[in-house]
Amino acid sequence: MAKIRRNDTVFVLTGKDRGKRGKVQQVLPKEQRVLVEGINVVKRHVKPRPPVVQGGIVSQERPIHISNVALLCPHCGKPTRAGFRFLEDGTKVRFCKQCSQVID
Repeated sequence: MAKIRRNDTVFVLTGKDRGKRGKVQQVLPKEQRVLVEGINVVKRHVKPRPPVVQGGIVSQERPIHISNVALLCPHCGKPTRAGFRFLEDGTKVRFCKQCSQVID
């Protein structure tokens, strides 16, 4: 069970986008990277492919290392670490280490 998942809101800790917030679009567990909306945007020079793609300079997000982002708690609104606990019915859930509220 991953501590950061798709559609989580994260806070960027390091890099050129430090201090920004964004929503996780994709998690790449093997590379330990996450793709965050509006973060780590680079410009790519794209060659035109006539039926589909128009050529030019295109901006796109690139994955950022998972250690450079922190999960934002939806309850307290602070960047936090996530922990795991089991509820009474036996389901495993994430919780905020600062305010102890269940995340999800």
